[in-house]
Amino acid sequence: MGSTGEYQLLCLENPLLDIQAEEKYAWNRFDSPNSDQSLLKKYELKANDAILAEDKHMPLYEDVLSRKHHLIAGGAAQNTARGAQYILPPKSVLYIGCVGRDEYADLLRSACDKAGLRVEYRVDESQPTGKCGVLINGSDRSLCTHLAAANEYKLEHLKSAEIWPLVQKAKVYYVGGFHLTVCPPAIMTLAEESAAHPDKIFIMNLSAPFIPQFFKKPLDETSPYWDYVIGNETEAMAWAEAEGGELKGKGIKEIAAYMAGLPKKVEARKRIVVITQGTDPTVVAVQGEKEVKEFPVHAIEKEKLFDTNGAGDAFAGGFVAGVVEGKSLEESIDMGKWLAKLSIQELGPQFPFPKQTYSKA
Repeated sequence: MGSTGEYQLLCLENPLLDIQAEEKYAWNRFDSPNSDQSLLKKYELKANDAILAEDKHMPLYEDVLSRKHHLIAGGAAQNTARGAQYILPPKSVLYIGCVGRDEYADLLRSACDKAGLRVEYRVDESQPTGKCGVLINGSDRSLCTHLAAANEYKLEHLKSAEIWPLVQKAKVYYVGGFHLTVCPPAIMTLAEESAAHPDKIFIMNLSAPFIPQFFKKPLDETSPYWDYVIGNETEAMAWAEAEGGELKGKGIKEIAAYMAGLPKKVEARKRIVVITQGTDPTVVAVQGEKEVKEFPVHAIEKEKLFDTNGAGDAFAGGFVAGVVEGKSLEESIDMGKWLAKLSIQELGPQFPFPKQTYSKA
């Protein structure tokens, strides 16, 4: 498909404000192996993981705020939406989620407005805006999320007189897997809307290992609708482990091929599975095709590597922008890698300004 008309891409997930510790910046970029180690140990967090906060994690946010820190607009799909809008023409991307009525929500709106991203938040009067504690440890990042208002998104908002016409207008729906913990009916509504129209595309991101581990049922319910599914190697392995059976002990290529071959609602559109692997090649499987392809990442000098938080979201943003513009699979992947390379040279999930223009590698 080509990009025509306004707000062709609609993204749904959980808007969050990232509270990112600055401990590592007292060192020379990533040269310290002990960056944020004290907080990881104190709150029993893994160095490269994404989890929902438990009671024991609640003091983390004030702990980070008491240190040198940065407040950055976050939420995985919101990062992806800003990334896609960075590439696409003005008024191309709309993002939906739920926030509180507070200063954090104002910060999110301001960041999205600067990026040219239209947001249509549901505002919850009882809960504060969600937040994510971000701890950097070398090239790893540990994310600990307190959803708060983000957990209060309702299907009624999606189907409201203000929002539903925007849903009908959009041609590509992108949903982050984190929203499976919040409002699966909203996800299924978008999935069914895409299936009912031959010109609409549904894209799902696995988001984190705990999604297939602990939210397998709602994830499985979305799978027949996946036109594209995006994840990283850790998420793909977690999905395979939860799936079990013949996937036991299989590698990423085999997992991607199996995922591509799952039953599909709209058989006329071949499912495409995209699995990133950090600095290793991205694995791509297409439904009905035997060959599973690999695409190398864009090389970057070590001294330019600054912050990997949000790199996967940036890749998804570039890739989805390619889908919206009707680019080939190969070029869409290249767009994702280009945007991810820009993002990891910035603080957190952000992109350089003035804007840079994509050019094929």
